[in-house]
Amino acid sequence: MYHQAPALRHKEILAAMGRGVRVIGAASIGALRAAELAPYGMLGIGSVYAAYVRGDIEGDDEVAVGQAPDGAWDALTWPLVNVRRVLALAEAAGVIDTERATALLVALRAIYYPQRTWAAVRAVCRREGESPFADWLAGQREQDRYFGDLKHADALAAVRAALCGAITGSGSGTAPVWETAYFRRWSNAFAREALEETVLSTEDRLVYQQVFDPQFREKWAAYLEHLSQHPADGGPGLALAERLALVSDGHLPADRLFHPPLNLRDERTTAVLLAGETVHDRQAVARYADALARYQRERPGFSVAAVREEAARALLLRVWRCPECEFDAEASSRGLVCGARAVEAAKRLIPGFLEETTRREAAGVVR
Repeated sequence: MYHQAPALRHKEILAAMGRGVRVIGAASIGALRAAELAPYGMLGIGSVYAAYVRGDIEGDDEVAVGQAPDGAWDALTWPLVNVRRVLALAEAAGVIDTERATALLVALRAIYYPQRTWAAVRAVCRREGESPFADWLAGQREQDRYFGDLKHADALAAVRAALCGAITGSGSGTAPVWETAYFRRWSNAFAREALEETVLSTEDRLVYQQVFDPQFREKWAAYLEHLSQHPADGGPGLALAERLALVSDGHLPADRLFHPPLNLRDERTTAVLLAGETVHDRQAVARYADALARYQRERPGFSVAAVREEAARALLLRVWRCPECEFDAEASSRGLVCGARAVEAAKRLIPGFLEETTRREAAGVVR
């Protein structure tokens, strides 16, 4: 984690490279990831990357900077790699000797990175008796705002390398596709498609169909049949009934035995599972997504996970009109594996469902 946001994951990069994407890392977390993933084909560029490879630096605190909370990208603090650089330049210019530079680096490193502002750097320099160095650095920065900024220089070098196209070392075509359960969940969560001038989550569209489409059991059965006859691993195809007979005595339906992982970026998968989706359905998905977003804006701390399980379960029982004893079977027949997973999937729908129910009741419509 980087404060409240997840840091760029190794598996995300590996998955991209496994699909033939050439990936460059430089300047900051990209340089660190490139040093870690170079054996797998990621290309590192610049001084920061080289320092990580040599072992001169190790932690992510070397490149971390504080930024304004309003979304501006300007760095408000000094990363340690830039502190090291300006101290080296000061040594070369005869402004400070090695022993004093080392002591000053230790003092500046002791400042928590979001607090290592230019004002803090000057204050530490004064405290350590290094005001001449601070004055010299201030003069250099007046002439060049990027003086000693290794991260800036490395970022530009990476952009130039990408633009010239002379990149080797990643996306060779031989890297494996890093398909893991974690990556599939992440990939599905970010699958999007622009429809009727609205960008919709593919996962939201699928969950809406699984919950509200009375014919979705047939669609899930058709999907299992499709997978059985066209296995993703290239193996021999079999009719679903034949495959089922190989693994069971026939007492359980296919949906209770086969729970294939979904790839919502695969057009064939979405074509089967979203067959019959209407414009009205997509409009409803958009409304439900908007309702969820409003809840998150208007109720600080609200998340989908915070929705009560009882509310989601009641919604599903109401829509499916099935008795409690058949809840798991109904969820499985709709590709949701079991009742517990169906409840988790349906939680995202609760704010929108409540809003629509309230509107219908106010209008005197009973469903």
